[in-house]
Amino acid sequence: MSGFDPGRIRADFPILGEFIHGKPLIYLDNAASTQKPRAVIEATSRVYEHDYANVHRGVHTLSQRATDLFEGAREKVRAFINAGSDKEIVFVRGTTEAINLVAQSYGRANIGAGDEILITAMEHHSNIVPWQLLCQQTGAVLKVAPMNQAGELILDRFELSERTRLVSVAHMSNALGTLNPVKRIVELAHGRGVPVLLDGAQAVPHGAVDVQALDCDFYAFSGHKLYGPSGIGVLYGKAKLLDAMPPWQGGGDMIRMVTFERSEYNTLPYKFEAGTPDIAGAIALGAAIDYLQGIGMEAIAEYEQRLLHYATEKAKAIRGLKIIGEAAEKGAILSFTLEHVHPHDIGTLLDQLGIAVRAGHHCAMPVMDFYRVPATTRASFACYNTFEEVDALIEGVQQIIEVFG
Repeated sequence: MSGFDPGRIRADFPILGEFIHGKPLIYLDNAASTQKPRAVIEATSRVYEHDYANVHRGVHTLSQRATDLFEGAREKVRAFINAGSDKEIVFVRGTTEAINLVAQSYGRANIGAGDEILITAMEHHSNIVPWQLLCQQTGAVLKVAPMNQAGELILDRFELSERTRLVSVAHMSNALGTLNPVKRIVELAHGRGVPVLLDGAQAVPHGAVDVQALDCDFYAFSGHKLYGPSGIGVLYGKAKLLDAMPPWQGGGDMIRMVTFERSEYNTLPYKFEAGTPDIAGAIALGAAIDYLQGIGMEAIAEYEQRLLHYATEKAKAIRGLKIIGEAAEKGAILSFTLEHVHPHDIGTLLDQLGIAVRAGHHCAMPVMDFYRVPATTRASFACYNTFEEVDALIEGVQQIIEVFG
């Protein structure tokens, strides 16, 4: 860790110089969305100032230049998650769209009445609702594997049946920080011939991901949580599965030939990229990946674990504070409640101190129901956060306790 310098990293993020209510910004809402380094901001501007045109369709120089940059970004994503081919990298709007794509393409083609889809009790709504919709459409059944009070998946009760047709699991919980044993889950599912989708929205920013080592069948993540732009995301899928799946949306660029009688679809990955894509967003996502690899994902993971441990120990010392989610394997998220203080009040008062946290159900209402709380306050950390910012958070919480007596 001797080479890891959060001060140098912070200098790369212009927004971290902002003042909120006269106080220096302390941004601890990274699980919702990360801030953007100058490299990403400049990459976005550079596209529109110098290289913008529609991709794949033009013979003129700007179109060819934009296409090269766009496809270059696809290759950066492929290398970042170690996919076997760039044909396995589909650009989408984000994790939500990626999961919906799999549900409405793979799901509708392969899942029928009485079949089962297995998820866990800690999923984000984006990994619940698309499967509920599919179940309504097909007569399939959604099954939920339980978790314990620590927020850990009870692996002994992760039960696949003869009717299980798909497993879809969060790599890391957005509400609790739990890191699920996804490699073991994939092994269990594949032992029954069942494909696995991993929701990697939270995991990808916090450490190295190797989809070939995991052997997952699908992996989804969002650019905006990975220090990149909003409106761009990635679906990784094994080529043999993507090849067999029908298109999800129809339109331009996802076809090879169209007549009024029938259409022939394009090759991978373009079969799933109907219409003009988020060209600048994809290129800027590539810039975000370049930036993170310059720091090193292993170094980021190690530093954030130190931050999380420090924050957790400080939080445990506060009387009346309860940490929600204490899994042994956990990412850089600290969710908590305070006696007699609603999380929305905590979030509002911390904002007056310049501290941005998330207060609410975090699009994980079943998790809140499990813990019998209406909401939690969530502080989520990134590579640009510091131990001093953790101290400020803890001091702010103590001030709130004094206010509410």
